[in-house]
Amino acid sequence: MARFKFQGETPPIGQEEVCPVTYTQNLTSGRWKISILWHLSKQTRRFNELQRLLPGISKGILTRQLRELEADQMIHREVYKEVPPKVEYSLTPEGKSFIPVLDSMGEWGKKHMNRKKNELQDETTN
Repeated sequence: MARFKFQGETPPIGQEEVCPVTYTQNLTSGRWKISILWHLSKQTRRFNELQRLLPGISKGILTRQLRELEADQMIHREVYKEVPPKVEYSLTPEGKSFIPVLDSMGEWGKKHMNRKKNELQDETTN
């Protein structure tokens, strides 16, 4: 789970579990985690594939976000013993259970984008 501080202090142990929405937010917080989960919902990916799909992400940040998602049992990291080393990432059953949430977010985003687009068009035609 992402480790972040509230007003300079770590929340008391168990506080993130008080509210399921807060728990989910903490689990998926991080600029890239939702996008990583979305790409992995489509297919298993290698590290460099994910980095190409996420322009602007550094190797260090991608590594950290992947490790946090793995620690939270949302993704699985498979290391193949070959030269050069091959590592693949995929969703775990827990991660797959999050796909409907990603789909809902996508639908909400489409509606919101269309509404904003229509509002801008209305402003320019008036």
